[in-house]
Amino acid sequence: MPAPTPASVDAPLSPRAGWATVVSVALGIFAIVTTEILPIGLLTSIGGDFTVSDGTAGLMMTMPGFLAAVAAPLVTSATARLDRRLMLCLCMLLLALANFLAAAASDYWLVLVSRVMVGVTIGGFWSIGAGLADRLVPPESARRATAVIFSGVPLGSVLGVPAGTLIGDLAGWRTAFTVMGLFTAGVLFLLLRFVPPLPPVRATRLGVLGGLLRTTGTRLALLLTFLVVLAHFGTYTYVTPFLEQVTHADGGTVTAFLLLYGAAGIAGNWLGGTRAARSPRAVFGLAGGGIAAATLLLPALGRGEAGAVTLLIVWGIAYGAVPVASQTWFSRAAPDAPEAASVLFTASFQATISTGALLGGVALDRTSPSAVMLLGGCVALLMVLATGAARSARG
Repeated sequence: MPAPTPASVDAPLSPRAGWATVVSVALGIFAIVTTEILPIGLLTSIGGDFTVSDGTAGLMMTMPGFLAAVAAPLVTSATARLDRRLMLCLCMLLLALANFLAAAASDYWLVLVSRVMVGVTIGGFWSIGAGLADRLVPPESARRATAVIFSGVPLGSVLGVPAGTLIGDLAGWRTAFTVMGLFTAGVLFLLLRFVPPLPPVRATRLGVLGGLLRTTGTRLALLLTFLVVLAHFGTYTYVTPFLEQVTHADGGTVTAFLLLYGAAGIAGNWLGGTRAARSPRAVFGLAGGGIAAATLLLPALGRGEAGAVTLLIVWGIAYGAVPVASQTWFSRAAPDAPEAASVLFTASFQATISTGALLGGVALDRTSPSAVMLLGGCVALLMVLATGAARSARG
């Protein structure tokens, strides 16, 4: 018997109800992204309170990504027959508890336990939520709905983290996690209020994932996602040291530059979302080219503030299009298994975030911020060449 289609298992939603659900899922992505990278601005404070080294404190950033990569297939497969609305709500409840645990932690190992919970949440929520757009709105609106859901990624970077860091500076890092926990609880309420029952369209078993990995389109999506995310997070994680040491920007200027970068990322997300459904290959290639150009030129042109901020804006627009282009490509490679495609997208994306941050840190310790930018730019350029080669191979 063929797998049921979304239309056969979902109750029709009014346009207003559909978009309320889309926004609720987007806020869930925003809460996850903000929680995942919140320690970037609070690392020194947390490490100082628990008297651990910066390297040990850095585990708060590397753990969630690797755990999410493992959790994405395992959690989604283990809960394959559960209503997806229930899973979204359980993930958001787990994220709220993780934030409250971090805020109340009496020892650093409890903070790390909370980060394990964050990793599991990322793997479960992203795998389900990233591919829901076409089940919530009419087909002609699916592209915009996908862009709205993924707008939570740049919004988490441009609004969530600076706001959390500011709260941490004013009232302490524990207050920042408490506020994030309360916000997440609010998102949980919205999910309970607006998301309709969503029976699984097709049980996402590990065998289904294995089958997808044998297809050329999926393998290509994995390769390109790995290269572009590796290039981005291997460099962007250390953009602040670059701006401080090479551009010689002060703290306020760095914050302003990163806000502009985040705003550009939101624009790139929307531009990518409108075009990725028609040509994810072209969007992917242009995004990789923008990241390559920005990172390769920063060591030369980023010595002045004007050059640095211009390249950061280009970088932001380029990277803003990456998540939606990657998700679209995975979905096209597996049109009959959208949730399985989202699992592979989430796992590859999250594993590469942590890998990029780790490799970039190793390179920074042994070279310089400028060398890190050049190395990342070469990886992004390799991704562009791979995209072009794949297009040529298809004729």
